[in-house]
Amino acid sequence: MAEPASALFNTYARFPITLVKGDGTRLYDDTGKEYLDFMSGLAVTSLGHAPQVVKERLVAQLDELWHCSNLFHNPNQEKLAKLLTENSGADAVFFCNSGAEANEAAIKLARRYHSKVLESGRYEIITFHQSFHGRTLATLTATGQDKVKDGYDPLPTGFVHAPFNDSKALEGYINDKTCAIMLEMVQAEGGVIEADPAFVQEIARLCEKHSLLLIVDEVQTGMGRTGKLFAHQHYGIEPDIFTLAKALASGFPMGAMLGKEKLKAAFQPGTHASTFGGTPIASAAAVATVETMLEQDIPARAAELGDYLIAELTAKLAGNPYVKAIRGKGLILGIECTGPVSADVTAIHQKGLLVVSAGPNVIRLLPSLVITKEDIDQAITIIAGVLAEHKAVVSRG
Repeated sequence: MAEPASALFNTYARFPITLVKGDGTRLYDDTGKEYLDFMSGLAVTSLGHAPQVVKERLVAQLDELWHCSNLFHNPNQEKLAKLLTENSGADAVFFCNSGAEANEAAIKLARRYHSKVLESGRYEIITFHQSFHGRTLATLTATGQDKVKDGYDPLPTGFVHAPFNDSKALEGYINDKTCAIMLEMVQAEGGVIEADPAFVQEIARLCEKHSLLLIVDEVQTGMGRTGKLFAHQHYGIEPDIFTLAKALASGFPMGAMLGKEKLKAAFQPGTHASTFGGTPIASAAAVATVETMLEQDIPARAAELGDYLIAELTAKLAGNPYVKAIRGKGLILGIECTGPVSADVTAIHQKGLLVVSAGPNVIRLLPSLVITKEDIDQAITIIAGVLAEHKAVVSRG
């Protein structure tokens, strides 16, 4: 008998796996099969699945208050905002539900600051080829990949795309309409490409020279993923605006836009809002997540285990002509191959390890930040075994 048709829009190319339970670094499907999780829900469950400290905070909050309008004060929100600003160079926070919403807020804030505070009339934002900033009309227009824009014309104006890591070319994209430069410190969806330190410093210099706002999209790289609480902290810069989501609340929908003191004047009551932004429940989960990351120094753990993972991968995959490069920072890594990796990803899943691609030729690894070296060794054995089949084919050829 044929399976009944799904009532869902077909917006995802879903893997043929139905996940029903998660515990720490493991996931289980509806047949009881166990998987080692090196996706983390796309960099979301950074403390593992159902972390006890977050669960306890959520259970307590469920007995108190689930939702209240942002027209009232929310103690959890205030506590979370203080935690984030005290551990970054930001001074104010706006809470929302997702990374796309956080980036949308950043775009709106940059434009409104130039319009209402500086009265400059500038509105264009420079982003970069192969970037990814979200799926709203503004954030997909900001994204430097044509594939996400197909069929959505006419797109909003006000975005210019420049080559990534090209310091010499960058200033040529700045004009009298430019208000900000927006970048990712690691282009995760674009193939796990790190920003070159000299390129980042040039961006900071040009923002200072031309009175531009510097916006950093930390939706996937924030919250300890790269070995610092925020990836921009590797580069010795303080952005005017940066955005968070994914790992902020251990799986509860939560996004945040953080900004400098000077930007507060641009957002006044009625200029921006989010009904479900920073609910008591989501904020409770996020407070527990951030406190745990700080108390246990989870970013340092990510840095140490990331070094171990990349060293072991390099050793185990050495000599395989199918493997072109291994790159990344902390626990966001990419294995670039000489051909499409979709079949490899499927084969890896079948052996009990969940990974995902980053473009057609890159296998992306996003394990939780609480994995062990034993977890890493198990994952590498599976990956090396699958990719060794390509080596054998190349050798016979």
